[in-house]
Amino acid sequence: SSSSAESLDRLYPAVGSTKPPRKRTTSQCKSEPPLLRTSKRTIYTAGRPPWYNEHGTQSKEAFVIGLGGGSASGKTTVATMIIEALDVPWVVLLSMDSFYKVLTKQQQEQAASNDFNFDHPDAFDFDLIIATLKKLKQGKSVKIPIYDFTTHSRKKEWKTLYGANVIIFEGIMAFADKELLKLLDLKIFVDTDSDIRLVRRLRRDISERGRDIEGVIKQYNKFVKPAFDQYIQPTMRLADIVVPRGSGNTVAIDLIVQHVHSQLEEPSPDLLTMCLVFRAALASAHQCHPLPQTLSVLKSTPQVRGMHTIIRNKETSRDEFIFYSKRLMRLLIEHALSLLPFQSCTVQTPQGHDYEGRTYSGKQITGVSILRAGETMEPALRAVCKDVRIGTILIQTNCNTGEPELHYLRLPKDISEDHVILMDCTVSTGAAAMMAVRVLLDHDVPEDKIFLLSLLMAEMGVHSVAYAFPRVKIITTAVDKKVNDLFRIIPGIGNFGDRYFGTDAPPDWSDDEDALST
Repeated sequence: SSSSAESLDRLYPAVGSTKPPRKRTTSQCKSEPPLLRTSKRTIYTAGRPPWYNEHGTQSKEAFVIGLGGGSASGKTTVATMIIEALDVPWVVLLSMDSFYKVLTKQQQEQAASNDFNFDHPDAFDFDLIIATLKKLKQGKSVKIPIYDFTTHSRKKEWKTLYGANVIIFEGIMAFADKELLKLLDLKIFVDTDSDIRLVRRLRRDISERGRDIEGVIKQYNKFVKPAFDQYIQPTMRLADIVVPRGSGNTVAIDLIVQHVHSQLEEPSPDLLTMCLVFRAALASAHQCHPLPQTLSVLKSTPQVRGMHTIIRNKETSRDEFIFYSKRLMRLLIEHALSLLPFQSCTVQTPQGHDYEGRTYSGKQITGVSILRAGETMEPALRAVCKDVRIGTILIQTNCNTGEPELHYLRLPKDISEDHVILMDCTVSTGAAAMMAVRVLLDHDVPEDKIFLLSLLMAEMGVHSVAYAFPRVKIITTAVDKKVNDLFRIIPGIGNFGDRYFGTDAPPDWSDDEDALST
């Protein structure tokens, strides 16, 4: 169905056997949509641990499951059952139905009279499918066409999907292309009786796609059934697993889930480093090196030093802390904007004389705040950048592993063409900052167009970000040398979010993870 290409969904973490399982939703759920979509933005929710190592590179590609089978065989239902049973926090369900080719005017007329063969391999844009799956497997974001089955055409808007731990790709021709087969780590064929498939297709096409019963039967006899015999059923031999009776075969689905879990949990040195000791790896790397050239520190004038004295003082009232923090943020933003690319520009003054000035040479500036502390820097950016677009990223610490996890992001469309001001108030190990940078890179933002801004950074965090992403510009008002055993900056500023919002800090907070208290 047209909803089968709905992007990322919320899948809850695993729960103990003594507790009842939480209700989970997949991308097919309409009653509890996991995303918030507007005309300009798409919101994702998940709990994704680091998918890269201390070098900033991807540690392990996503595991791709291909689901083939005849039309209305129950592929989407099987996919949903696998997702729910996997209990993996970051999953993409991608439907081949989204990749029908754009029809010519003559083909549109044939489709309107049920004379166009949508069940032939030539009806699908395999080049786009392969390019999309390759990017998703690398953890990057992609744009997915939205296909309208009523008008047999692609809509003008696109859906945005982000990379995942597991990708499930389902479609009638899922195994019909050699290059596509190379991208599938597990191939599953859903084998359902032809009479059941016909009944399901009648119900779906009449109720959801505005067809009449005569047209559906005509299309089935002329195209669907012959295509299944010629193109789809022969691909069953390419499958690793055949699931008879579709979603009714719970034993087969349980076996599939066990196999996928075994593949995801296969020991890998890079994966262990990534998941278990990510902060420790950051803490031990790149030490005793000179500060990178990509670092720009606001000049420590008596004014700047005075404001730092006030906000670092534990006796400072909340009102004064907010006031002087905002002043520092404004200076930091102004300093960062001076590092953007500018070009010469001549304007005429009211007196009729030419003035040789400068103008921003980029397309647009977008601010992205790392919630929650980074959000406090947005007013300063809005005050000096007219019509600036704003995005947000929520990164929280997993209480069990101590590692950062991506839970939420909202980025403006076409952000890849912008200079991005990435904002967080304090950076200690750089774990959250690195995750945020990785998200931007996965959305095709060029590394040299990312500006990481922070009021205070530890040398460790500077080195971590600069080593992993050497072209990211790092801008701050001060750099402290030390981080203690709890990853707190020394002498530091305290938990910025709690001091700014007046909330109580948890006992195990770290400076660049104060989102933990949200």
